[in-house]
Amino acid sequence: MSTISIRHYLSLVKFSHTVFALPFAIIGYFLGVEASGTNPDWTLFVKVVLCMVFARSAAMGFNRYIDRRFDEINARTAIREIPAGIISPSSALAFVVVMSIAFLATTWFINPLCFYLSPIALSVILGYSITKRFTWLCHVVLGVGLSLAPIGAYLAVTGKFDWLPLLFSFAVLFWTSGFDIIYALQDEDFDRSQDLYSIPVWLGKKRALRLSEFLHAITAFFIVAAGFNMQAGIFYWAGASVFLIMLVYQHSIVKPNDLSRVNLAFGTTNGVASVVLGISYILEHFIS
Repeated sequence: MSTISIRHYLSLVKFSHTVFALPFAIIGYFLGVEASGTNPDWTLFVKVVLCMVFARSAAMGFNRYIDRRFDEINARTAIREIPAGIISPSSALAFVVVMSIAFLATTWFINPLCFYLSPIALSVILGYSITKRFTWLCHVVLGVGLSLAPIGAYLAVTGKFDWLPLLFSFAVLFWTSGFDIIYALQDEDFDRSQDLYSIPVWLGKKRALRLSEFLHAITAFFIVAAGFNMQAGIFYWAGASVFLIMLVYQHSIVKPNDLSRVNLAFGTTNGVASVVLGISYILEHFIS
């Protein structure tokens, strides 16, 4: 695979957007370390990160493959790698298969529970791509997929479920669902013309934004609840404050009649929010 093709595959799966869920996986990992009372196992940490990268790459690759015919006729997405002829559909599908196998294989080397649960996780994150064909809950399904990051990482360390990582999982679920609604505003007219389902199609732009705000209010609740539950210190609360400010900010720059800053709200703002929260928790873990 040439350097150029690697760059194209990274673009195909929007590799930079890995920053959305990866910090929460890292939080889940260190929560597990604290719960088990052990020192960090950096080999296991690398496996957790690889699981995140493989799973997300498989999901995004499948999304691009399964939506390729819609992408061809949507002016906003016609420049993507498959409709533009840069990556063939068969190559994209092969990429998905390789990433899926890599994810399943990596969980095998973590622990039996993660391996047994991995097909379920994979079915959720791949299944998201077909949900726009039949339900406006597609945004929630995406949220469920990303919400597996903190609890999955926690299970990798401890091999058992617990409430604290689930609080972060719920935060990710509502956070992702909310910002995916914002992203979907761009395609309301196209989705309606193709009989595709989304909350903007169902509710219209104005009410969809109100629902997104409500989901992000629930997100804020779980971020705060997690902090109180683990008796967090100043580093976590500083990061949580930035996260919550970013939630408010993204809604201040997107209006029903002005979608010019959707990409800023969807990508940059949420990426900054997630990274800052992840770094703040790491500082909390090692310094406090």
